[in-house]
Amino acid sequence: MVLRRLALLSFAALPLALGGCLGGEDRPVRVLVIGDPGSTFAGGARLPQAAQILRAAAFEGLVGFDEQGRVAPALADRWIVTDDGLSYIFRLRDGTWPGGSPITAESAQAALAQAIAQQRGQPLGADLAVIDEVRTMAGRVIEIRLKQQMPDLLQLLAQPELGLVRTGRGAGPMRSKRDSNKDLGLSGVLLRAIPPEDRGLPPEADWADHVQPVHLSALPAAKAIELFNLGEAEVVLGGTFTDYPRLGTASVSGGAIRFDQVSGLFGLAVVRGEGFLAESENREAIAMAIDREALIAAVNLNGWTATTRVVNPGLEGDRGAISERWAGRSIEERRAVAAGRVAKWKGGRDGGAGLRIALPSGPGSDLLFKLLRADLKAIGLEAQQVPMAANADLRLVDTVARYARPAWFFNQLSCANARALCSATADTLFAKAQAETDPVKHADLLEDAEVQLTQANGYIPFGVPIRWSLVAGGTNGFAVNRWGVHPLMPLARLPK
Repeated sequence: MVLRRLALLSFAALPLALGGCLGGEDRPVRVLVIGDPGSTFAGGARLPQAAQILRAAAFEGLVGFDEQGRVAPALADRWIVTDDGLSYIFRLRDGTWPGGSPITAESAQAALAQAIAQQRGQPLGADLAVIDEVRTMAGRVIEIRLKQQMPDLLQLLAQPELGLVRTGRGAGPMRSKRDSNKDLGLSGVLLRAIPPEDRGLPPEADWADHVQPVHLSALPAAKAIELFNLGEAEVVLGGTFTDYPRLGTASVSGGAIRFDQVSGLFGLAVVRGEGFLAESENREAIAMAIDREALIAAVNLNGWTATTRVVNPGLEGDRGAISERWAGRSIEERRAVAAGRVAKWKGGRDGGAGLRIALPSGPGSDLLFKLLRADLKAIGLEAQQVPMAANADLRLVDTVARYARPAWFFNQLSCANARALCSATADTLFAKAQAETDPVKHADLLEDAEVQLTQANGYIPFGVPIRWSLVAGGTNGFAVNRWGVHPLMPLARLPK
């Protein structure tokens, strides 16, 4: 508990702890993240996107991401994986923490243990539960031992939440301080790349000529798009389905819109298993009634994938044994079955079953609710749209996968996470799959677990998440990628 509290306090103090001499008259690259204006400075174990981006820039982990979403060296400049896949050995760079103390195996091990401890009880903590031990081996060598193989361990270690904290500060690669622009209504942070020699690395010739500052702010989508169209921002990040229709109404240039082909959860979580939703077959009736083809047409986005599967199809290790639900049945046939279940439930009850659906505010959500209301009305159910923080029966889940394997989906929807009505049987089968070393038996157990989770009908999928960004012409250091990660350091580098 003490470690967790220290971690929370150290990150909450980020803007002050990293404040320094960041002067300069050159105009920074302005990066806007769609979100609450105060979210840039949020702390805690589960960070909003703006805070994740800031943490990744100021707190390096053992590894990080480059602009293409690939794992790249950070505090560790190289690593090896043993043949059995159960040991990852990292050699730390010959550098220093802020303040000048050397980066050692002991200090990095302590910081990593603290970061992992902070994630206990979170979905990312469930992903990290595969770690058995983090130990020091030599002056700048640490080893991570696993309970079982985890092919995506490096992907997890690159997450912003695994950035390492030392005496309340991070090792970069950037320093930040609070900064605001009253004329534009921007309040955020100004970040500058730390010179290599100040990080204990070999100096680079003409360093100052090849870097530029970056200003990071979080703003509501309408304001962010407006500033981008006015040329007052080079990059807008964090676009989702909720605000996707704004791009058309704001006449954003098609060449500026970039889409990340991500995986993840985009659907409705059943959060109250009461009344009509108490029975799995009734929850399935809602899933059956949803016209995903109409949703595809409404989205009007080439390449967007709708699915009835809890686990996105086509992931690594997906053998294709789990098919889409209700194959061969038309939407009319499905709705007839669903309507029969609604009528049976109503029986002699007075009035209909009214369902409160929690959605974020935005034109995409309004469009989605319009479609859902019509879908549910077709089977005899009424729906009411409520804010995300309100009491609800169903709540939108819109989360990008951190790695492209079924395990991420099971951890997100597990009974321990309590995001939606869950399946203890699915959890048990998934745990057995994780412990199974035979690849065929492992895949069999995962498929059995998905069947159980699907039959529980605690999560009603629409498709994969939608993630978009806006990027001005001539901007360097940005690339679309399958994880939707867009670090700031590449944006700070100028071509040589």
